[in-house]
Amino acid sequence: MKSARLLLALAALAAPFGLAASALADGGIYAASNKIAVGGYDTVSYFRGKGVPVKGNAQFKVSWKGTEWRFATAENAAAFKANPAAFAPQYGGHCSWAIAQGYLAPGDPTAYDIVGGKLYLNYDQGIRAKWRKDISGFIAKGTQGWAKIPAGKTYGGSSWFGL
Repeated sequence: MKSARLLLALAALAAPFGLAASALADGGIYAASNKIAVGGYDTVSYFRGKGVPVKGNAQFKVSWKGTEWRFATAENAAAFKANPAAFAPQYGGHCSWAIAQGYLAPGDPTAYDIVGGKLYLNYDQGIRAKWRKDISGFIAKGTQGWAKIPAGKTYGGSSWFGL
């Protein structure tokens, strides 16, 4: 009984530190100046149909994490709304290779890969070629780097973040 109370007390003491750490993680969604995520591409389309991304339509939009997400169909919008994390690009749509290098850069919706059921964007096709040389290594580094970015931080013209 004393052990259970001790564990509860320790958990209560540790909880604020866990919250503080999570508040520093998970930068924001890269949406350029127009607040439209992924350049207006339908992120569900990367995973469904022919697996080729298509542009979304303003008629089928969803607001998530302070940005507008557009979809080609009402069905895709509903799928995203039901589970945005399943379809949103990793690292908030920033360049995956850049995050692994320690800085923020925009992601290009046409320079992408789906790895392990997750969407990764890169700056352009040249950077995508670099990314493909060690995808698993860059994902490991990128995940660590992304966790260090303050909540909501996005690329804003200055790419170096010094992670």
